[in-house]
Parts: sequence; structure tokens; C-alpha cells
Amino acid sequence: MDISTHTTDALPPSPEPTLTEQARSARGATRPGDRVFLGLSRGSGILLLVIMAAIAVFLTYRASLAISKDHGNFLTTFEWNTNLTPPVFGIAVLAFGTVVSSIVAMVIAVPVSVAIALFITHYAPRRLAGPVAYVIDLLAAVPSIVYGLWGALVLVPHMTGLYGWLDKYLGWTGVFDWQGGAPRSMFTVGLLLAIMILPIITNVSREVFRQVPQMHEEAALALGATRWEVIRMSVLPFGRSGVISASMLGLGRALGETMAVATVLSPTFDIQASLLDPGGGTFAQNIASKFSEATQDGRDALIASGLVLFVITLLVNGAARAIIARRKEYSGANA
Repeated sequence: MDISTHTTDALPPSPEPTLTEQARSARGATRPGDRVFLGLSRGSGILLLVIMAAIAVFLTYRASLAISKDHGNFLTTFEWNTNLTPPVFGIAVLAFGTVVSSIVAMVIAVPVSVAIALFITHYAPRRLAGPVAYVIDLLAAVPSIVYGLWGALVLVPHMTGLYGWLDKYLGWTGVFDWQGGAPRSMFTVGLLLAIMILPIITNVSREVFRQVPQMHEEAALALGATRWEVIRMSVLPFGRSGVISASMLGLGRALGETMAVATVLSPTFDIQASLLDPGGGTFAQNIASKFSEATQDGRDALIASGLVLFVITLLVNGAARAIIARRKEYSGANA
């Protein structure tokens, strides 16, 4: 008996190289094309970090010049007058308006967007799903100024009925108390922003829901689950991280939206307890409306407010990454 042959046949087959081993071998590749691609990709990543750092340094430097001349509290002052000597300005109203309008937009847009994405991917027949998806894609391509003009000429004049209904049934809360003024308030801004970010969240969520493994849905159906139970137990857990990412993309646009907000809102530097009262402001709207007529000190003050918006955006993105990292078991890679 040939012992060497018997021993060789008894050995298990050698395992295939894992992804980590393949990645290590790729790093050690010596082919010219691999080296060029590695250099370009690494350089692109470094360039992005350099650009972000340059933006942060520029904003911080110009903001420090403005804050050093400010005779009000930059964080709590309810005034923006950079033409005084010395200037007095603060971001309290702008921060409140930016956060509130974005929250209103997210509360309205996220459920509607997820519902539309589920309808397109799991409920609508193919003949209907295609046109609906096409219309959603077209909405994502509409410029902001067009949304702003539509909001000022169509949405605002037709908001009085909704405002009256909210005041009648929810006015006791104080948040929806309406005194009969023009409907150019933070609630109208939030509704308009919700319409603007709805296509972004819908499109990303739709693509995520399409990636759900068919075997998961078929297994749930085989166990007797209804269509809603399939969505609740298989589709939504799989796409949760994708929906969070889509929501953060929409929130990023809502935080930085300029022309649509400037067209619809009646800006004032005060904070209203009711969302239906006109007034308030946002960072982007204030920068767009005052930058052209601002002095050098005024532009530095606007840049300082832009730095705060920059920090808020970074914090939001960081929070989204942390949420997704905590829920890796729901990501498509681990499904």
C-alpha cells in the first residue's frame, strides 16, 4: 500500500483564500496597473481629507475674526446687525430655525418616502411601478429655485385651510396655534423641504429594498406570513441601515437649502413658540439674503454662521455612522 497516496487522499481539500488574504495579496501586487490604481485611489482619499481640512481652517480663521469683534453673545444673541459699531450678532434664531425646519421636513418625508419605496418594490404592478419611479427621479432633478417659486406662488396661498385645521384641533398644544397671519412660517418651510428631499430618500430606499435576498421573502411566505409580515420581518430589517443613510442624505440637503427657504419664509430674528407663526430664519437663508450687501466684518460674521452649519452637518453624519455601526446585523453585507 502506498502510504503517501493514502495520506494525501485523506487530507481535506485546502480552503480557498479568504477576502482578507486576497486583500493582502492585492496590496503586495507588483504589476504596474495595480500600483497606479493604488496610488490614484490613495491620493484621492488624501486629497479629500486635505480639502475638508482646508475648508475647516478657512472657516475657523474667518469666524475667529468676526467673533472677536462681536459685542453680543455669538451663541445666544437674538440680533444680527453687523453694520453697527461695534457689530452685534448671534446665531440663536438661525440655529433654532435650521434645526426645527429640518426636523419638520424629516418627520413628514421619511415615512412617506419609505412607504413609496415599499409600494414601488413590493406592491405596485410592474406597469405602474416604472412610471412612478420615473416621476420620482424627475422630482430629484428639479432645481431649488423652481421649488421656491412653486412654494411662494402655489403652496403658500393654499396653506390657510391646513393652518386653520391644525389650529382648530391642535392649537391647544401651542405648537400649532395660529393667529391668522400669512402662512410663511417654519411649518411651511418644513413642508416644502420635505417635498424636496422626498425623491432622494425614496430613490435610495427603493434600491436598498430591491437588494433584499429573494430567499428571505420566499422563506417567510412559505411559513405562512402575509405580505406585510414579510416586509416587517425581512425587508425592513435588511434595509434599515440603507434607510438611515438615505435619511441622512435628505437631512443634509434640508440643512443647507437656501433659495427655496429664502423665497417662502418671512425672516425675522425672533423665536416663535408656534410653528405656524411667521418669522424665524435659517443659516443658509440668512447667508444668501445678506451676503451681497454685507461689509467685510459682515461677511466674516456670515462665514462664522456657516462654520456652525458645517459643524452641525458633521455631527449629523457622525451620528448616522454611529447608528449604522451599532446595527451591522441589519446591513446587507451581513444578511
